[in-house]
Amino acid sequence: MKVLVTGAAGFIGGQLCHALWKRGDTVIGIDNFSYGNLDNLHFDDHDFAADVLHMDIRDREKLPALFEQEHFDVVYNIAGIAPLPDCQSDPVEAVSVNTMGLVNLLELCRRTGVKHLVQASTNAMYENETEFPTVEDKFNPPTLIYPNTKYCAEQFCRSFATTYNMNVTCLRFANVYGPHIDCLRKQPPFVGYMIRELYYDRVPEFHSDGNQRRDYIYVDDLIDLALRVTDRKSFDAVNVSSNTNYSVRELYAIACRLMHKDIPAKYWDTAHYWSKYPELYGGAYGIRPEILDHEVNKYSLCDNTHAKELYGWQPQVSIEEGLARVIENECAMLAVRDAAAAKE
Repeated sequence: MKVLVTGAAGFIGGQLCHALWKRGDTVIGIDNFSYGNLDNLHFDDHDFAADVLHMDIRDREKLPALFEQEHFDVVYNIAGIAPLPDCQSDPVEAVSVNTMGLVNLLELCRRTGVKHLVQASTNAMYENETEFPTVEDKFNPPTLIYPNTKYCAEQFCRSFATTYNMNVTCLRFANVYGPHIDCLRKQPPFVGYMIRELYYDRVPEFHSDGNQRRDYIYVDDLIDLALRVTDRKSFDAVNVSSNTNYSVRELYAIACRLMHKDIPAKYWDTAHYWSKYPELYGGAYGIRPEILDHEVNKYSLCDNTHAKELYGWQPQVSIEEGLARVIENECAMLAVRDAAAAKE
């Protein structure tokens, strides 16, 4: 098959390109490199840097030409603005990329006869749910910008599937972790941040009391499901989750043990979560403190029964095994980075 992966230079996109290539598919990636990094494209058995085009999913000129030229069988839309504070700080850009960019891809798929589009969605759209584990077809709509961009994107996916008889699957990712996880950005994912701080023997700063629980999924398990769903007809939305959750304190204890560290973490008030984004508090209307508190302390646990029953999928990587792999990869990356910096 010929496959397009958007957001190919991101953590998940790069791993997906590698898996598709190993399967024997012809893979073309695009990325605008606003969040992507070439490091995510380097693997021991292949370097995908030359296979990824510098292109935006909103491009109304170059992207249609690419679709007409390549005649893709499957499109995986992994591109997007994922950090929640970034979306909240610039909602217009978040909607433009996460929602309108997806609509642009849907229309190109419609026009050129792409057999299946797989959309990277999120379990963050369950942020207002109170019954757990959460299931795909019953939940309260989200509040914050990021999950709303994905929620609206899913509605357009359903619309195109229904209106044009297209095949579209939305994968609602739980908290994804694995090798190449971004640990250097302004607001890195929890797992990446935790390992980075322990590597440098710094005291990590977490939010609330550390007892909040989230559902985590290892990237290889996510990709395994992503490869299975493209035979499904019409529209589907699928939780990609472990059906198990862990607290911040539990994960930190595992990481400390695996890294042989004994560094007590520091816990801050929930308002500290977005302290690097003062624009959210300014203007005529600042963000409500209770919204911040809910986001930091929200509980997530997703039911993966649908994925098991329909696609024969279930996660294989335990949290300890997964964290051990991430620690090995991230520490090696930081060591190479520091060595290069020391030579400059």
